[in-house]
Amino acid sequence: MFEQLGLFGGSVSEPYTVSQLTSHIRRLIEGDPELNDLWVEGEVSNFSRATSGHCYFTLKDAGSQIGCVMWRNVAQRQDYVPAHGDQVLAHGEVGVYEAGGRYQLYVDQFRPAGVGDLYLQFERLKARLEAEGLFAPERKRPLPPFPRCIGLVTSPTAAALRDIVNVLSRRYPLAELLLAPTLVQGDEAPPQIVAALEALNARQDVDVIVVARGGGSLEDLWAFNDERVARAVAASRIPVICGVGHETDFSLADFAADMRAPTPSAAAELVAPDCAELRAQVAGLAGALVAGLQTSIEERRWQLAEQTQALKHLSPAVQLAQARQRVDDLLSNAQAAVRHDLALRRERLDGLIGRLSGVSPLGTLERGYAIVRRRETEAVVRSVEQVAPGDALGIRVTDGEFDVEVSS
Repeated sequence: MFEQLGLFGGSVSEPYTVSQLTSHIRRLIEGDPELNDLWVEGEVSNFSRATSGHCYFTLKDAGSQIGCVMWRNVAQRQDYVPAHGDQVLAHGEVGVYEAGGRYQLYVDQFRPAGVGDLYLQFERLKARLEAEGLFAPERKRPLPPFPRCIGLVTSPTAAALRDIVNVLSRRYPLAELLLAPTLVQGDEAPPQIVAALEALNARQDVDVIVVARGGGSLEDLWAFNDERVARAVAASRIPVICGVGHETDFSLADFAADMRAPTPSAAAELVAPDCAELRAQVAGLAGALVAGLQTSIEERRWQLAEQTQALKHLSPAVQLAQARQRVDDLLSNAQAAVRHDLALRRERLDGLIGRLSGVSPLGTLERGYAIVRRRETEAVVRSVEQVAPGDALGIRVTDGEFDVEVSS
């Protein structure tokens, strides 16, 4: 039996494989908290970007070097990407690439070297103010859509002022611009910026404030990272839009403002609408209004015609005409019925007349008979015994009467 010697001076039953050893080293390195969050300063060498978008480079100083990796999704978020030979501060964590058997720095943030102290101050102050809620989204207020008076906090000699004036005179000449002049760089700038903000907040005619400065180095923009300036921006009664530096520059005033603009010119575009766009919108709305009114009128006209047609069927005039015609029909029917009834009655009457004529005394008289009455009593004389000589009698014949006196 032979005894196997351990790799580290002790005896073990089996040796480590290369993969096991590398994994063990990786766990040791990645388990060290100091290596999980650190800044490393050095010179960038052999910087390259793979087709995948990942960045590979080396950080070195006079005595050593370390391989570095920045993944694509992290690189896309960087405001500053170094070039070969740049002296930088790189933030990240140390890990082990097991397939290559080497340790390397996985970088998530770059800063140019020389501003490291300022940047660390910036990060510490930003974290403290953020913890106080100074940058909370719920504190942000909307900008007025149509400002009448715009306050400007910037240097009267700065190019940023000319840019803002040029943009607003072209886009929105309706607004009045009120400048609160201040230094925008140096030790005396922060109190002046605070005083300018307070002066504008003391007025009642200012609708919105623009804090602006052109681009520059971190030292040049440091006045806008001053705690006094950030608190004054956050405490402003009037909504504030901050346009300091270029697109990649961020200041504490940006985080404290109600809106951040990437440049002073962009701040001028965001603070007020474009009159040309407003005219186009008004024209579009007017056209839509006219079209809507025309459509509404056509719909109402169609509804009116439909309701008018329906009313014709329900109109009292139509019902009256129908009733009048019905009355005429009833009258005509009544007249025909009356005429028919009269004809029947006349025919019946003629029949009765014929029958009466047959038994009428007049018919008897026509045949030569006469009716004798006593003149004083009109009593009909039916027997000779009813008269005596000298009685006055009336004789009725078919064509009249005459008087006689009984002689015998």
